[in-house]
Amino acid sequence: MYNIKSKKATEFINDEEILDTIAYAMENKSNKPLINSLLEKAKACKGLSHREAAVLLECDLQEENEKMALLAKEIKQKFYGNRIVMFAPLYLSNYCVNGCVYCPFHQKNKTIHRKKLSQEDIIHEVTALQDMGHKRLALETGEDPINCPIEYVLESIKTIYGIKHKNGDIRRVNVNIAATTVENYRKLKEAGIGTYILFQETYNKKLYEELHPSGPKHNYDYHTEAMDRAMEGGIDDVGIGVLFGLNTYRYDFIGLLMHAEHLESAMGVGPHTISVPRICPADDIKPEDFTNSISDDMFAKIVTVLRIAVPYTGMIVSTRESQKSRERVLQLGVSQISGGSKTSVGGYAEAEAEDDNSSQFDLSDTRTLDEIVNWLLKLGYIPSFCTACYREGRTGDRFMTLVKSGQIVNCCHPNALMTLKEYLEDYASPDTKARGDEVIKNEIHHITNEKVRSIAVKNLKEIENGKRDFRF
Repeated sequence: MYNIKSKKATEFINDEEILDTIAYAMENKSNKPLINSLLEKAKACKGLSHREAAVLLECDLQEENEKMALLAKEIKQKFYGNRIVMFAPLYLSNYCVNGCVYCPFHQKNKTIHRKKLSQEDIIHEVTALQDMGHKRLALETGEDPINCPIEYVLESIKTIYGIKHKNGDIRRVNVNIAATTVENYRKLKEAGIGTYILFQETYNKKLYEELHPSGPKHNYDYHTEAMDRAMEGGIDDVGIGVLFGLNTYRYDFIGLLMHAEHLESAMGVGPHTISVPRICPADDIKPEDFTNSISDDMFAKIVTVLRIAVPYTGMIVSTRESQKSRERVLQLGVSQISGGSKTSVGGYAEAEAEDDNSSQFDLSDTRTLDEIVNWLLKLGYIPSFCTACYREGRTGDRFMTLVKSGQIVNCCHPNALMTLKEYLEDYASPDTKARGDEVIKNEIHHITNEKVRSIAVKNLKEIENGKRDFRF
């Protein structure tokens, strides 16, 4: 039975409820009065239920689909403006005891090179990331209690936060590791992590178990209930996502929103971020082996409806997506992207040799961070390296309250400009610096609070003079 507040995975992600929702959405895909009423409701920026969002996803009316895209753009602009948060993944290890059929880290893969970064390696890799200009990392590991225990992850986080190089420092470490215990989540919280990220891959229990035939990840309930345990362990910000292409997009889209609704209802705050990766080529993985791949148009529509349904939640698109695809979804709802990414274990300090492959998947967007920053500036976005909310304790429900009130703009906009200025002064190519300085000059006038604007102008001048790390 469906129960949004239940702590049992099969009740808050209920198969019967998802199937009923799909049927309802299909029945109403051309119901113009209903669809327009939902779009009208969404204008209040209070979000939509999973059932309401499913109807919009199925909508086959051209005029209403166009209205939907415009609304998503308006909501994106209202809450996130033209700011795009930048980050990079850092793979610590690819040792893994699971048998996941879509991931080349799976235990039976004998062609991938197994690696694990030492603390000295981490210093080299993070220094290289700092030299690129990154301030925010997402740590990635395979699941292996022997080669990659929680103690190793905790030590690595401590090492990363301790690395100061020239003007570089990593100010926020997000962590994407396997589902674990409340006790271990408390340890991660104490280590100072930002967001705990864990993708569901698919919410269909039967298929999930088939895709994860062996290893701890086979346990659907334990994995699906991980975010509840993480929040019980004191982690305020959690990030969810599915891997589109494993299952039908309809099922997992609804499951994703049901998960968000559950966290909001049962834990008091919904997910900080939602990621929307699509399956792509990897070492011994062929996307054509999976029959549920989605088109670029459907991918864009998923982003559109997610933005409407969960207006306060950040949305992430990685370098799995091409430049063209990322450009399209940036305006529809995406608020965070990676740049200059490597999916190998390390690979930033020194490029990995072709025959020494340790990567999780092939990149579609292989541009450097500076090229991506320049591209974003050309498109009219503000690349942001801001981590202020995390370091000021504006996490979880405190962050969401600020977003919902519309006051986040008085923090985010000036912080984005100041962190962009740091990047321009310390790391940018001459062309990127010139372009970025012009954007800052134009954008500073969009800070509506006179006091905040005055302080930001003063801080920008201080950054030019060599001072760093200002924040509201």
